[in-house]
Amino acid sequence: MPRPILATVHTTALSHNLARVRAAAPDSRVWAVVKANAYGHGIERVFDALRSADGFALLDLAEAQRLRALDWRGPILLLEGCFEARDLELCSRLGLWHTVHCNEQIDRLAAHKTQLPHRVFLKMNTGMNRLGFTPERFRAAWIRLNALPQVEEISLMQHFPDADGPRGISAQLKAFDAVTHDLPGERTLSNSAAILRHGAALAGRSDWVRPGIVLYGSAPDVPEHSAAHWDLQPTMTLSSRIIGLQQLQAGDTVGYGSSFTAEAPMRIGVVACGYADGYPRHCPTGTPVLVQGVRCRMVGRVSMDMITVDLTPVPRAGVGSEVTLWGVASSGAVLPIDEVARAAGTVGYELMCAVAPRVTMVAD
Repeated sequence: MPRPILATVHTTALSHNLARVRAAAPDSRVWAVVKANAYGHGIERVFDALRSADGFALLDLAEAQRLRALDWRGPILLLEGCFEARDLELCSRLGLWHTVHCNEQIDRLAAHKTQLPHRVFLKMNTGMNRLGFTPERFRAAWIRLNALPQVEEISLMQHFPDADGPRGISAQLKAFDAVTHDLPGERTLSNSAAILRHGAALAGRSDWVRPGIVLYGSAPDVPEHSAAHWDLQPTMTLSSRIIGLQQLQAGDTVGYGSSFTAEAPMRIGVVACGYADGYPRHCPTGTPVLVQGVRCRMVGRVSMDMITVDLTPVPRAGVGSEVTLWGVASSGAVLPIDEVARAAGTVGYELMCAVAPRVTMVAD
């Protein structure tokens, strides 16, 4: 039989989370962000659950081709735009909309020969300082684009750096509005945190919203709020089984580096899951896991193929017992991915995206 570790994508949860976004932004159309292979879930596995979105947003041309192969005929937005001139040919052929964030991309458009003018999203850098034109240079970029016959329509976009924290969005909104107040075109302003935390302030101002992590059941503002606080459902469960047992005496150690020492007699379960499966190597002793739906703790170091779990709370657990590394146990008990990520000093995004190819992934 195959190794018992399994990742399960919950399609009903995806649909629920999309509906949650629509309720939070009822006046906006929705880009379902499926970059990074749908945050590790698999574009083909999430497509049916998210196809009621108004469009899909991603980074890679290959992923855009996969969406078209699924017979998606609606809008697809390239969030980082085109990386070289020949990408524009594929945009023309596949009908892709694309972001423009630098002068080099405008230069490529100006040299592009096409019968079908492009829909572009001109990006402003309002403080994230990754991609986009500064407010001082934004209008000049808009004027250049607007003069090109290769451009059919210009939409306006920006990305909030602090929507998930106390600094909020007011400074970015002020900078964006000061430059764009008299420019035509649709706006896309809101990421996941802005949708949930600042929906009232943005009502009627963002023609399109761009939910990413919220679609996949993780809170955008952990640790201030949990996924349950925002009524989000987990969309991925990583599960495995106990494949071995050890009875420890006081003073016995576990795993590489003998980093855990038993203080009293205890029984531990060896679980088929390790960092080669995408489980975070830096998870310390005490990281929560569910065994038969009961909360337990990991002990010792994560190794390539195994972790070890304190079975004290589940004395009847044995070889073959179900272990939930994150997500939903068969009993219905939930271990939030954000909680595991926090123990590892990272975020739920990384755990989703890091599930290894050797782990079988299915949709329910």
